[in-house]
Amino acid sequence: MGSVLVLQSSRPPVGEGVEVFFRPRGVAVVGASRVPGKVGYTVLRNLKSMYQGPVYPVNPRAREILGLPAYPSLLEVPDPVDLAVVAVPARAVPRVVEEAGRRGLRGVVVLSAGFREVGPAGAELEKRLVETARRYGLRLVGPNCIGVYSPSTGVNATFFDPERQGLPGPGPIAFISQSGALGAAVLDWAEARGLGVSRFVSVGNKADVDEADLLAFLRRDPETRSIALYIEGVEDGRRLRRALEETTPVKPVVALKAGRSEAGARAAASHTGSLAGSYQVYQAVFRQTGVVPARSPEEMFDLALALALQPPMRGDRVAVITVGGGSGVMASDELSELGLQVPELSERTQARLRRVLLPIASPRNPVDVTGSAVDEHMVESLRVVLESGEADAVLLIPYFNLSGITGELPEKIAEVIRENPGIPVVASVTGGARAWSIARRLEQVAGVPVYPSEARAARALWALRVYGRWLERLGAG
Repeated sequence: MGSVLVLQSSRPPVGEGVEVFFRPRGVAVVGASRVPGKVGYTVLRNLKSMYQGPVYPVNPRAREILGLPAYPSLLEVPDPVDLAVVAVPARAVPRVVEEAGRRGLRGVVVLSAGFREVGPAGAELEKRLVETARRYGLRLVGPNCIGVYSPSTGVNATFFDPERQGLPGPGPIAFISQSGALGAAVLDWAEARGLGVSRFVSVGNKADVDEADLLAFLRRDPETRSIALYIEGVEDGRRLRRALEETTPVKPVVALKAGRSEAGARAAASHTGSLAGSYQVYQAVFRQTGVVPARSPEEMFDLALALALQPPMRGDRVAVITVGGGSGVMASDELSELGLQVPELSERTQARLRRVLLPIASPRNPVDVTGSAVDEHMVESLRVVLESGEADAVLLIPYFNLSGITGELPEKIAEVIRENPGIPVVASVTGGARAWSIARRLEQVAGVPVYPSEARAARALWALRVYGRWLERLGAG
């Protein structure tokens, strides 16, 4: 066993040392418990069930927990170990962090509450916590958080009960949340929806590691293609702004800012002790750094999904290809209200469409293939539109409950998109479980994000256009 004494007091450079939370060599659980339902029991069980590296329970009153040898303190834990998950009362946390530093660990996740969010005494305790961590060069997530989840590396350092909480598998979206409960709800919804995540971090009070640190890691993370943020408030606005400026040219960022009202700002202060600040200031920062704003948790993931799966939109023109005329009308309204265009296609392109469509179909835009359509009408219409140069994006509206539209459509669409890359395609699918079982394959095999309404699909295209404009402004368009 080794020990390290770094003896530093300044804040580490942005992003330094954050990788340990996602790719540790070994994990110790301080406060591990033999009692089902206790936080220390659930965290240990979660890590044991997913993480392939060594897991060490730390509890001075136990010799073995869940079949694993237990240790009286971090100082007794053998190698390899470089991350500790802490679930002990707040007053004991500074001592545990001191031991982590002496033991030579690189990171700690403090799940415990009872710090800045409870008042001046808690704030002083949190200050001691940070001073100790920095003295040893430790990075710290929390306190007052729900933990870290990295499905591809098996790190489930959370106290989510797997019998009550859905956890998504690996995917392209990273999610940083200042609220543990909201983070849990969104992950539960994502798992039910069939969406995957690359990394999830509940930052809690952000005593050390904050959004800027995580953005610095995620913009280099090959598993992450878009980043979703839930923010209540920040202590260092300039630090966050710099991190956003450095991230959005590389990867898209979607942010949901809570505390828009006076009452919401007051609630944020009592929740994690954050300074919510003016919502208008955040809006301005988002515009100036290329962040795509979201209005709800559901929309945050809607937009992050589109930005993860599809290229940015390089113009305002949208072609709508629909099986139902009414859906095409509603989609056109939604797109127009968002400032996007649904222009009539040229006579040349309409002539090409007539050659592949039924006589009763409309080739103008929306392209209405009608309820009598079969797969080939959707597929060939998409091919003509993508080849025309007259659309900067396509909104598909297939009806999988119609007899002519089969379960093979996703694979056929995927082939056309592979032949015509660079133009974003999203879909709106109406129907129940059967329709959605096919619709999800559009995401899996064709990379086409699917939404349950024309409004949500249109909003996804709007996000792709917002990000596209940002890249154009940077000269990357």
